[in-house]
Amino acid sequence: MSADPAATAQKTEPGSLPDQPKLESPTNEATATDDEPWSIWSGRGKRAILLGASFAAMLSPLASNIYFPALEPIAHDLGVSASLVNMSISTFILLQGIAPIFTAQLADTAGRRPVYLVCIVVFLAANVGLGVQDSYTALLVLRCVQSAGSSGVQALSNAVAADIATPAERGSYVSFAAAAPILATTLGPIVGGLLAQFAGWHSVFWFLAAVAGVLLLPMAAFFPETCRNVVGNGSIPPPKWSRCYTNSRRELRGRGGPQTEPPRIKVGFPNPLRPVMLLFDRECCWPLLYSAVVASPFYSTLALIPSTFTRIYGYDELQISLCYLPFGVGALAGALAVGRVMDSNFQRHAARLGIAVDKTRRMDLGRHGSFPTARARLEVAVPTVVLSTGFSVAFGWMLQRRVHVAGPLVVLFLVGFCAVASLNCIAALLLDLNPTRAGTVTASNNLLRCLLGTAVTSATVPLVQAVGVGWTLTVFGGLNALFMPLLWHIMRQGSGRRVT
Repeated sequence: MSADPAATAQKTEPGSLPDQPKLESPTNEATATDDEPWSIWSGRGKRAILLGASFAAMLSPLASNIYFPALEPIAHDLGVSASLVNMSISTFILLQGIAPIFTAQLADTAGRRPVYLVCIVVFLAANVGLGVQDSYTALLVLRCVQSAGSSGVQALSNAVAADIATPAERGSYVSFAAAAPILATTLGPIVGGLLAQFAGWHSVFWFLAAVAGVLLLPMAAFFPETCRNVVGNGSIPPPKWSRCYTNSRRELRGRGGPQTEPPRIKVGFPNPLRPVMLLFDRECCWPLLYSAVVASPFYSTLALIPSTFTRIYGYDELQISLCYLPFGVGALAGALAVGRVMDSNFQRHAARLGIAVDKTRRMDLGRHGSFPTARARLEVAVPTVVLSTGFSVAFGWMLQRRVHVAGPLVVLFLVGFCAVASLNCIAALLLDLNPTRAGTVTASNNLLRCLLGTAVTSATVPLVQAVGVGWTLTVFGGLNALFMPLLWHIMRQGSGRRVT
């Protein structure tokens, strides 16, 4: 399939078509042709790369959730109130939203690999400091550093998926990238409870330092640069300071692709307003907003578990941490299942338009007419959003009626399955619309969800005290239902968007 010069010129001229996403750099999509493979890595190689990115992305949810069982012993040992210790949670969440604003932009310009390595080193150093300190001030400051290091790479796993996967297989890769963070969210409270109970709360941070150290070694040795603004489809050698063992071996074997000079990268200070401005972008604002809204019942449901299960069922910390397992298993199953469904639906729309699907090469869908990008992704999201909302409300009323614990736990599995499935669909759409700024748009998504998530979790307990757990989740579910027409608006407005 040869490239159409007119179509190529039209695609690569920013602003030439108002209905197309603007590409920030001509390094990748603009210079790629239909005859070139989208990525030089094999299927096995791409899965290995994404596995590393997924495990790096788990650091933030692991550090966040493993900390909860240690709150009470920390408050006791440091001689501070529970509310003061909870401030370390608030500051952690705040940095979770802020740090990716800077690191994602750096990753979109300087490359993924240096950002990964620096952030993991920062995370490791912060945990070593937390493991030896016995001061509340040090705890507060180092938790901020810990959050900056871990959340700095959280937004990059989806960006790596966009680097190496074509739209025809991107759904599966986005879902695969979410696997390790979901496992960390599920297992974090259990591991934290066991460590805090049997080895003391300092051991929690030493465990995190060990995890970071074990992850840092293979990432430094084998994780290649994937940013398309730096290495294109992987055939352009990265700068010497950003090379790994596999780059050197490929050069020795003469498999470096075309002999292209490494790009000269200009790295400036990230503009914190750039991810914020995406919130006002005509194409991105509505998916970003709905992604935050659809997560609200999910956040409130998880926030209710500790206090509600203690009050109703008399569970201790370890038993409560085990109650997160159904949600985690459901979320993992939902992430893996929806990826295949998204890919299948994308290929169905391509077949309807007479487009041959090639998972290894660039697909210039704009040449074939208006490809319904948003519809291909969000048709899968609609039923999962509806079910997620309904199951969250059902979870609240089951607790309100004090039914047997088996009922809420089964529903919790279904909430996890549907909530993560719907969020992954929207994440895949955002990557389709922003192939050259995947890190930045993921950071914008993360920022808005953190802000709304903080507001929702802060309002959950007062609402439960005022109207009960059933009506609380009904309120958040109603908010989700109120914004449901926005999905149809996105699908209608998004018809004809170019996917790269």
